[in-house]
Amino acid sequence: MATQVLAALSLLRLSALDNHLLSQRTRSDLSGIARFAMEFLYFGVKEARACLFVGLFFAAVFSVPRTGLWGIPRYDILLIAALAIQAWMIWAKLETIDELKAITLFHVIGFALEVFKTSNGIKSWTYPDFAYTKVFGVPLFAGFMYAAIGSYIIQAWRLFDLRVVHHPPYWMAALIALLIYVNFFTHHFIGDYRWYIAACALGLYARSTVIFRPLDRDRKMPLLLAFVLIGLFIWLAENISTFFGIWKYPNQLGAWSTVHVGKWSSWSLLIIMTFTIVANLKHIKERIHVPA
Repeated sequence: MATQVLAALSLLRLSALDNHLLSQRTRSDLSGIARFAMEFLYFGVKEARACLFVGLFFAAVFSVPRTGLWGIPRYDILLIAALAIQAWMIWAKLETIDELKAITLFHVIGFALEVFKTSNGIKSWTYPDFAYTKVFGVPLFAGFMYAAIGSYIIQAWRLFDLRVVHHPPYWMAALIALLIYVNFFTHHFIGDYRWYIAACALGLYARSTVIFRPLDRDRKMPLLLAFVLIGLFIWLAENISTFFGIWKYPNQLGAWSTVHVGKWSSWSLLIIMTFTIVANLKHIKERIHVPA
């Protein structure tokens, strides 16, 4: 009973926070440095709120000891935690069923990539610990790391009232997204064409602008810059995750070292692919302008 009360109170606080963030009146009293500081503060709060799934999931990642808990291996505990967080977000109506379908697609896409990258012939990275929920050498929780990115984009779209102008035609965006994903597999056999694909994406999204609202006024940013910045933060998170030994690259097996900066470009490209999937949700399409 006490647990249910605490959960209800937490949900009420979260709902109150969301209502506050989404209903800011015009602040004509703000100007200059005061306006910048206030918008920067609200931008940070909205970013943190959009990272709810990411934050809760990685809190579990960093708090569960490598030896596991209650006799349950760490990777299995992380799967239970991820499922519980996702179920709670649906129950709390923080995500819709349609959004859950998109996030599930990210999970499947990410897990398939993990299976390939950790296979015996590739070994791009490894999951060294034992788990009952490993499939083809990959713990099932791994797909949630990709799903977390999709959840962030969906939440940010709502909280920042995002709109996109001059978005490329959907079929072109889908083709680039497909090429990005395929290249993650084929570069082991026929060469890495990421920079050619990145050049195509640069041309495709060159005019695309994302409009967002940190406080009470619309602000603009080149969509490509958003992709690069999100990729940077994921690369930083990856460094933290490998430091805690969640997975390891070959150069980290003896002692930890920073993840190669080239992974930043990989993550930025993956963000383009993730963004493309999210952009095809019906309620989000209404906020996207595709030139005729």
